[in-house]
Amino acid sequence: MRIDIVSIFPEMFKAIRSYGIARRAVECGALDLRLWNPRNSTEDNYRRVDDRPYGGGPGMVMLAEPLQKTLRKVHEGGTGSRVIYLTPQGTQLNQKRIQELAKMPRLVLLAGRYEGVDERLINQEVDEEISIGDYVLSGGELPAMVLTEGLVRYLPGVLGNDESIMEDSFSDGLLDWPQYTRPEEFGGQSVPAVLLGGNHGAIRRWRLQQALGRTWERRPDLMKTMVLSEEQQELLQLYQKEQTEKEVSI
Repeated sequence: MRIDIVSIFPEMFKAIRSYGIARRAVECGALDLRLWNPRNSTEDNYRRVDDRPYGGGPGMVMLAEPLQKTLRKVHEGGTGSRVIYLTPQGTQLNQKRIQELAKMPRLVLLAGRYEGVDERLINQEVDEEISIGDYVLSGGELPAMVLTEGLVRYLPGVLGNDESIMEDSFSDGLLDWPQYTRPEEFGGQSVPAVLLGGNHGAIRRWRLQQALGRTWERRPDLMKTMVLSEEQQELLQLYQKEQTEKEVSI
């Protein structure tokens, strides 16, 4: 997969190239990551990429022309790339969309700054707007890193164990279940006995029950959109019953 990132701070993406799974993806050739600075497409001595907004108000707006020139350079020698603008006004990113985007051979990520990008550039050059949450950051670089990190997990050969993808939070619409490792007792708390017994069927049901329970408690909005199987309904009811019994006994 090739990802082109347009940013006035390309140095920030050393974090992607130098650490973790994204670094592994670059090193094994699964990810071709290219950076483009729109300042290199300016013609004035100040390499200006922003100006005051029409209509007044605080802050600056990124100019359409240097961004358009940069995007057209990105497109040279290749077609079919999808241009994504990272912005709080976009559709909120979720795991399903990451899975869909990971199937595309090439993406272009536009990281805005200041008060945003001239709307005409968005209308003419952008295919999709994506937000990583209902809050404001100084620019689109961190959202672009978040999206890239999410994408590389689905590239062939990047993860040592493909089952890790299937067990991630949100892969089946649920939050992840509680995780434990050595020692068996820590701070007066023990690892649940079911995880030590070696009964894989019982472990699977326990993990599914915990995932359902956590999602029900912490993200009821996700539960509203899910159609639960008979087994899932049964396990969730058991979880809810256990929580009610705990509250009564306290």
